[in-house]
Order: sequence, then C-alpha cells, then structure tokens
Amino acid sequence: MSEALFLGLISGTSMDGVDAALARFGAHEPVETVRCRTFPYPEDLRARLLAAIAPAARLTLHELGTLDVDVGRHFADAALALLREANVASRTVNAIGSHGQTIRHHPLPPTPYSLQIGCGATIAARTGIVTVADFRRLDIACGGEGAPLVPPFHAACMGSADEDRIVVNIGGITNLSLIPKACDTATLGFDTGPGNCLMDEWVARHRGTGFDEGGAWAASGRVVPALLDALLAQAYFAQTPPKSTGRELFNLALVERALADLQQPATTLDPADVQSTLCELTVESLACSIEAHVPGRGTDIYVCGGGARNKELMTRLARRLTPRAVLDTDALGIDAGFIEALAFAWYARRRMSNVPTRLTTSDTPHAICLGAVHAPCSVAET
Repeated sequence: MSEALFLGLISGTSMDGVDAALARFGAHEPVETVRCRTFPYPEDLRARLLAAIAPAARLTLHELGTLDVDVGRHFADAALALLREANVASRTVNAIGSHGQTIRHHPLPPTPYSLQIGCGATIAARTGIVTVADFRRLDIACGGEGAPLVPPFHAACMGSADEDRIVVNIGGITNLSLIPKACDTATLGFDTGPGNCLMDEWVARHRGTGFDEGGAWAASGRVVPALLDALLAQAYFAQTPPKSTGRELFNLALVERALADLQQPATTLDPADVQSTLCELTVESLACSIEAHVPGRGTDIYVCGGGARNKELMTRLARRLTPRAVLDTDALGIDAGFIEALAFAWYARRRMSNVPTRLTTSDTPHAICLGAVHAPCSVAET
C-alpha cells in the first residue's frame, strides 16, 4: 500500500484510558506519528471495567453487552477527537485498528480464549471509518497465545541490520521482544510478568492515585526480601515461552496470599515497602527472563510503555541489567508512550492489504492476517 493514514486505538491492562495514535505509513515499513494522545476513561466507566475484571466478578449478559458498546463509544469518540486536533478529515483515514479493552485473557487448554470489548461495529458506525478489531482470537484459534502481538511491529520499526535488539514494553504487564539482526529469523516475544499493574493497584488502595508518579513512592520504601522471594516463586516465572499472562494472575489477591504465606499481614508492613517490593518484582522478573531466555543477545534494552516514564523503575532496571544500557524507545525515534497504539494502526494497514504477520506466540511460528473488518454503512453500500 502506498502512503496512507491509519489510526490505532488501545486501552491496556492498567485500564486508565484509550491511547490513540494517528500514523502515516510510506510504501514500505517506516511509520510517522502524526498525532497521539491518551483519552482517560470517565470515572464511572473505569469503575465498571475494574469491577468486571475483579477475581470474583460475575457479569450478566446485559452488563457485558452494554459495557462492550459503551467502551466502543469511548474509543470512537477518542478517535474523532484526535482527528479534530490533528485537523484531519475522517474520510482521509484508511482504517482504524482497535485493540479494544481486554477483560479476560485465558490462553490455557482445554479451551483457550482472550476477550476484548469495545465493539468494532460501534466504532465504525460512529466514526464512519472502516475499523479492524478482534486481533487476538484468530491467533489463539491457530494454536497461539494471542499475546503479545507487538513484537512483529517492534521488529518492523526498531530492528537493526547490525545487532540483535531487545525491546521491552512495560504496561500493566511487561512483554519482551528479541529482534534478531537476521531478517529471516522470527522475532521472539512473550510476557515476562507484571509491569505496572500491581504497583498501580497498591498505590490506588493506599494513596488514592492512579499510579506512582515517577516511582517516587516506591523509591521512599525498602524492598522486603521475603515478600519478593514469595512472589517470584509463582509458577508462571518458571514457564518457558511462548507464554502470556494478565491481571487474572497478577493482582492484589496474589500479593495478599504471599503475605499470608509469610504470616505477615499487610497492615504490619509499611505500604511504601510493599510498593518498593512490587517495583523490584517487575525489575527482577524481567531481568531473569532475559538471562534465562535471551542470554547474551542484544547489547542495549529499549523500553516503551508507561514504565518508561517511571524514573525509579528505569533506574533499577539500569542497575540490574548492567553492563547493558537501558534506554527508552524515543532514542530510536518511536514515542515510548504510544508504541502499542501505533502497532494496531500498523496491524490495520496490514489487514486492509491482506498481508499476513509471522507470529511466535506458539511453538510453531505461523503467519496470519489478524483482525475482523467492520465497514460503516456508507462504505458498505458503495
């Protein structure tokens, strides 16, 4: 496809809002970010989403259906607002790629699935733009994990002919991409464990804020070694790739169980020390994944996602991963905060061109065209 505009939308595991990115693609793989911004969820909608993913949640069909449409409306409104800010007419956008909002990720047998809401048909009808959605389920149907999906985009935009590169996305969950310098070798990608999700939940419970700004609260505390060891004992960390995870495992119930096993109620610990330990869990689980699964590969680590803006987290990563340098992906010309939104604009472009993507979320790499296409009435009728 020649030069064209695509718009990517995603709300990640932190469920704080919709990341929207308008991207211009050339005839080959380069991507130019035209405009990007985060559109926070209204408080009532975010509360409904958080309630929907609670471990004991039981949604009625009506609640699930209305939540799907309401999230789709918010995604559509974010897309239209971004286009107004960029002074770009919707008719000039080739397609929207919408990841939606994950509310359950269960890639395990005997019946694996991954459920994203944010109705693609609603987005298409509300924006008048062809919308590609539901990116994960075909990968799972083909034997994959359905996650992470960003490694192929990392390879397309941040690969090097001279060296292997490691790109780490730290959102609610952390995922790792090993991009080999040999272009005929598939990119390895998997979830290493928690990113910001545990820290966000803990700071929300104790300080009433959505996240720990710059990691300042974590920096004020001390790591509790026994708690860290108990959390690192989770079976997920010992699994070999391909693997993926989510808030179904990494939530505060996990922390509370670890504290109970230590016979150490959370009320007897300084909450800042627990926050510091959760920050260290993100660092250590990532570092151990690199050492176990990509030893000796990649000279530098490039970080994107919300974690790239967490000064304390980045400082600890740099210290733990020495002698490798730890940089954010801004160093490669890609905005660290909006890589996932750009990735789904990229996937929309590939889907509209029927270009398959080679994934390594299963033991056997496969190439498939991801995403279901929703055309608005005005497009379908012409």
